[in-house]
Amino acid sequence: MPIKLYVILFAILLAPYVNAQEENLLKSSTIPIQLRMKANAVVRYDNTLIEVNSYNNLIYTNKRIVTVYNENGVSDQGTYVYYNENRKIKTLEARVYDSNGEEIDKFREKDFEDVSAVSGGTLYSDNRLKYLSYTPVDYPYTIVYNVEVDYRSTAFVPSWRPIEGFYVSTEHSEYKIINNSDTQVKIKAINLDGYAIETHSDFHYSAQNLKSIKPEAFSPSFYSFAPKVRAALVDFEMEGVKGVNNNWKDFGKWMYDELLTGTEVVPETLKEEVRVLTKDAVTDADKAKIVYNYMQAKTRYISVQVGIGGWKPMLAGDVERLGYADCKGLSNYTKALLDEVGVTSYYAVIYGGKGITSFDNDFSATEGNHAVLCIPNETKDIWLECTSQTNPFGFTAGFTDDRDALLITPEGGKIIHTTVYETEDNLQTTNATINITKDGSISADVNIKTYGYQYALHEGIQNKPLRDQELYFKEYWDYINNISVENIKFTNDKDNVVFTEDVTVSSSSFATKSGKRLLFQPNAFNRLTRIPTRYKKRTLDFEIERGYKDEDEFVINIDSNFDIEAMPGAVDISNKFGSYSFSIEKLSDGKLLYKRTQILNKGFYSKEEYNDFRTFMSTMVKHDKSKMVLISKT
Repeated sequence: MPIKLYVILFAILLAPYVNAQEENLLKSSTIPIQLRMKANAVVRYDNTLIEVNSYNNLIYTNKRIVTVYNENGVSDQGTYVYYNENRKIKTLEARVYDSNGEEIDKFREKDFEDVSAVSGGTLYSDNRLKYLSYTPVDYPYTIVYNVEVDYRSTAFVPSWRPIEGFYVSTEHSEYKIINNSDTQVKIKAINLDGYAIETHSDFHYSAQNLKSIKPEAFSPSFYSFAPKVRAALVDFEMEGVKGVNNNWKDFGKWMYDELLTGTEVVPETLKEEVRVLTKDAVTDADKAKIVYNYMQAKTRYISVQVGIGGWKPMLAGDVERLGYADCKGLSNYTKALLDEVGVTSYYAVIYGGKGITSFDNDFSATEGNHAVLCIPNETKDIWLECTSQTNPFGFTAGFTDDRDALLITPEGGKIIHTTVYETEDNLQTTNATINITKDGSISADVNIKTYGYQYALHEGIQNKPLRDQELYFKEYWDYINNISVENIKFTNDKDNVVFTEDVTVSSSSFATKSGKRLLFQPNAFNRLTRIPTRYKKRTLDFEIERGYKDEDEFVINIDSNFDIEAMPGAVDISNKFGSYSFSIEKLSDGKLLYKRTQILNKGFYSKEEYNDFRTFMSTMVKHDKSKMVLISKT
């Protein structure tokens, strides 16, 4: 029998079996009970096939069947697709079934919502998103989704995540790449051990019955421990520009030659202006600071993502003319200005965000969501966030700190680590003078200074309306009853990167009256109040991404009608997670000095250590609530 005829006959015989299997997947009752537990949605079936036809073409096909149990699982349908001029949708459809497997709705491509794929802060973009906006009548329901996309830009190869997020189980998931081209496909499997995942070949993986993962307090980011398979082409095309990607050096060289070269030209008048501005500067750092402040004052951030512009910066001359650009354009513009005053700097691609995400040192691929600038320096490299009009020079805490980025040099790409803000750098000092009256009310002048990462957490409040500022302090000290906030003053020392908050507060019921006694908590203005969640059996390791240090000193003036009857003794605790101490010193009759120091260390810890960590945190919370007792003299 001819092979072709045999294949056709086999397909015909197999069809009833395949249909029966799919019908079984449409009924929510057939989901194994272990997959239903702690799951908002269950991926019944997910099959991804990627056919690489050439360095500049691949076909992506995905079929998925998902059962959704509640409104929190609707976003796990996965019924969306990105597209643009070089990523064409060939097939897009979905069918919805009730819990018994009966079809209740059907959607074609025209029924999907069609929106811009980027936020409203983007000036213009040709990246778009089609998604299914479906409001269920009842839960659970099952959705069958089919999509096929023709990629003519192959810089991004879809990856595989067999567990798609917290509270999502997977019954069956499969990922396969067929390479019909002359280009090499690179692949990297991450965190597969410990999961029911089978490796059929270097380009073919499948997973069965993966239980949902529940988030836990202080757990690392999901994709730092969840299984994943990444792929990239050695020869690729990005929006019509051919590239090569054997390693990070190659990839960076391509970026420098094809995306950056020729974009740095600025008008002669601008060159002369920055030279005059920096003529008296002594060091490169001094020059760079002047240029950075100049750039901040005359430009603003706005996103531009069209074609290769998603990765290629705007011309520096256009940024000068328009006065705006995105992160790429502003970083490149600042680099052009620094070139004119003889300061070496390098464009860098990075993951920006509050959470710390690094480039993969061992696997070069199209990565990152942000661009910054790096100035090599003998003592410590200077990193510039060029999208902010308020950032202090060289300050990156909270958005691009402590992560691996890709430096783009004329010789090629280089993975380099950004500034690390150590525990001692992330300092907050709180000083206060507190007056306690005989009726239990207080008035206080409070001074808070923040540095490092804590500066990043606080300095934004200065730009808020007064009402929001008052609410901020009331929420910050939400454990003080009937608190009133007034006389707010902020001082932002950008040269030394210190943010100061001076505020006057009062409360009519700070201390509790009990007969002749007043009971109050001397730690009035910097309490830990939340104890980490208790788990009968912790399943995930935990992480403290950034360490910090708090130092507090409060002078407490007590009404002359009262004596001190009881006060807590000094405490001093230290372990691998950090340290905590406080003491109360009697300065004179009616005057006390409360001193407190609390340190939390950055670190990655095993799940077996969590109970010890929780005990440490709960102990600090307990001591922060320690009370003093005053007794009336009359």
